[in-house]
Amino acid sequence: MPIEKYDSLYLKFNPEQFNADEWIGIAKAAGMKYFIITSRHHDGFSLWPSAYSYYTISATPYKKDVLMEMKNACESQGILFGTYYSICDWKHLLYPLGSPGGKTVKPTGDMTNFIPFIKGQTKELIEKYHTNILWFDGEWESPWTHAMGLDFYQYLKSLNPDILINNRVDKGREGMEGTTLPGDFAGDYATPEQRVGTYDTAHPWESCITICNQWSWKPNDKLKSLDECLATLLKTVGGGGNLLLNVGPMPDGRIEPRQADRLKEIGEWLGKNGASVYGATGGPYKPTNHIASTRKGNTIYVHLLRYSEKTLTLPFPFDAKVDGCRWLNGEKLTFSQKDGSLKITLPKGKTESAKVLAITVSTDTSDFTAVTLQ
Repeated sequence: MPIEKYDSLYLKFNPEQFNADEWIGIAKAAGMKYFIITSRHHDGFSLWPSAYSYYTISATPYKKDVLMEMKNACESQGILFGTYYSICDWKHLLYPLGSPGGKTVKPTGDMTNFIPFIKGQTKELIEKYHTNILWFDGEWESPWTHAMGLDFYQYLKSLNPDILINNRVDKGREGMEGTTLPGDFAGDYATPEQRVGTYDTAHPWESCITICNQWSWKPNDKLKSLDECLATLLKTVGGGGNLLLNVGPMPDGRIEPRQADRLKEIGEWLGKNGASVYGATGGPYKPTNHIASTRKGNTIYVHLLRYSEKTLTLPFPFDAKVDGCRWLNGEKLTFSQKDGSLKITLPKGKTESAKVLAITVSTDTSDFTAVTLQ
């Protein structure tokens, strides 16, 4: 698309069916505990009436401050409010790179004078919108340096020491592939993208993954099945992380009905099985395509993602006695513990997806060393 055409799209932006309370209600019904909205992407358009730019929601036919509406909806419904913000800005004259895709060089580029712009905008997000999370992106481009990242991180923490900031505030991009921030790079947690992060219960991390194929909405984009969504959630939690499940809204401001239905299904599953997710730690079995496990106190939760055998056999090298095994919220199951192995007899027939076993043991599970399943 020609740059001039893209940069004029905001003049037609009018999501008349947007309803913040409805959006956050859908998120809450899905079992989500926090919400991140894209406040500004790489194209530089700001979704709030920023004092630092004309290229904002105020210049659109819609005009309403949707960011404030979502912040208020989150607060009223008990959801933690956060904002995504891209460091790069392909439209701003002072940012050195531009469209298409940051591949052109602007003669007006000046990072020394551009940095006060992003500091001013993020200060607005913190002080006016009380964002609890700043989810950065766009840091991979060459104008942004490690020194800039460290300075920016320290500046934001001076405004609110309790704010959560992801690793993309700095140049520690390796954190996308794993879950541990390398070296002295800034950031409170790592952000592997479109993949479940590596098992890690020692460092905070969050996988960002789409509910369809694309980040933005596309007609007839392939929607992930409930089984796929649950497997993604459980392998992420079972690996020690959080899941940021991306939903792209439609141009009219609605969450696509079929996506809202899928989110509701996830929430219904969590309504029955949330004890195995909320407040639980990953492991002690590292996730596979068949099994994901979590633990809390003296209980191990095993989620059967793909399993049809009549007996589940697990290694049990832990210094503990198994006191009982049952379906979560269901009947007790027969089991035997012998020679470092735990065998659980499952009912005949194929086990439904993401069915949860609760295994109670004689001691706290937090010190159990994670086991890799074959």
